[in-house]
Amino acid sequence: MYEVLIVEDDPMVAMINKQYVNQNLHFHVASICREGNSAMEYLIQNVVHLVILDVYMPRTDGLSLLRQIREKQIPVSVIMVTAANDSTTLEEALRLGIIDYLVKPFYNSRFQQALETFLNRQNAFHDLSSFNQHHIDELINGAHKKTTDQLPKGIQEQTLQMICSFMENNSTAELTGEEIADKVGLSRVTVRRYMNYLLEEGKIIGFMNYETGGRPSMVYCWNK
Repeated sequence: MYEVLIVEDDPMVAMINKQYVNQNLHFHVASICREGNSAMEYLIQNVVHLVILDVYMPRTDGLSLLRQIREKQIPVSVIMVTAANDSTTLEEALRLGIIDYLVKPFYNSRFQQALETFLNRQNAFHDLSSFNQHHIDELINGAHKKTTDQLPKGIQEQTLQMICSFMENNSTAELTGEEIADKVGLSRVTVRRYMNYLLEEGKIIGFMNYETGGRPSMVYCWNK
């Protein structure tokens, strides 16, 4: 089992991240730290295999902590889970060797994909003593290429993540396409296209509501 350290100053986000990690039987959340200094102390004193790391934190931010981890050569993998979506932060994080980068809001399936990326790398390093080009290409590009290739034309990953996150966070609600469009800030036509895709994928459930007092409307809810 792999030990995970969550570094996140928002208690609610930290709790969600912990719940997501605990859904995968290969991982155990060893601790949660609210800022970078305490996280570094924990990493020095304990064995950790994976860090779930935010960027925006008090005192020592996520990128500063990541630099310290690399400078001290602490053998730990890092997944960034953050609201930071600017090119400078992303470029620096990639340069410092993260294995994945999730932009809030995200949904559970994307989080699980990041964990699977880590597992695939660990399994490859354990099973193989040397790597040919195919192995290396799979390690570096495999997971992200697969995600992009599987999405049909007109479906963008970031927009899909945003809609799925909204639906999952409102999993007990029954919502019309118009209500969803208003909440997430997209056009109704765009939302309808994504709802049709999510219905095909089984991510959501849709049914016709005839009790509106007017024209029947399609209602959607998260498929828990």
